[in-house]
Amino acid sequence: MIGRLTGTLAAIQPPQLLVDVQGVGYEVLAPMTTIFELPQLGGSVQLHTHLAVSETSQQLFGFIKESDRQLFRTLIKVNGVGPKMALAILSGLDGNALARCVADDNVGALVKVPGVGKKTAERLIIELRGKLAPQTGDLGDIPLMSAGAEPTVDHSGEAESALAALGYKPTDATKMVARAAKEQPDADSATLIRLALKSMAPA
Repeated sequence: MIGRLTGTLAAIQPPQLLVDVQGVGYEVLAPMTTIFELPQLGGSVQLHTHLAVSETSQQLFGFIKESDRQLFRTLIKVNGVGPKMALAILSGLDGNALARCVADDNVGALVKVPGVGKKTAERLIIELRGKLAPQTGDLGDIPLMSAGAEPTVDHSGEAESALAALGYKPTDATKMVARAAKEQPDADSATLIRLALKSMAPA
């Protein structure tokens, strides 16, 4: 079991990261709340990890905060919620926002997450009630990941690809990014993703 990785951040292609640990590259899936907190490429990073094993694959998930890993593990224990859906939930909602949804029986906010239908949202609220501990900070306080100085980068395209990888329909991802780009025309991909996800989070 791999419980933690400490190494060099070699690549970021949301939601996937490549972490070099003494010459071995680990592919890690991470929620956007973790990706926004990453150092620049080439920087040192430590991730709390969870290895998900199925009949067809082995996937490693990584989190900056131990509390986020615990929340991820709590989510995948809910009937009908797999690792991919848990990753999408934690990308759109931080711990506090998710706790508010549960406390307020806010099914509407949860069904905005790709893959979460009404029945799954209701099940999440029932099974998570009383299990979520308050966290500090919220999605708006998360620092952005550092962007490289690449003038030809298609930031909107990168942001749309990241949202699509999280499960959002391509047409929805395009609309979300377009709204974010209208709000901040010169934004990099990380900012566009953050703004797009924040627009989907409960007020």
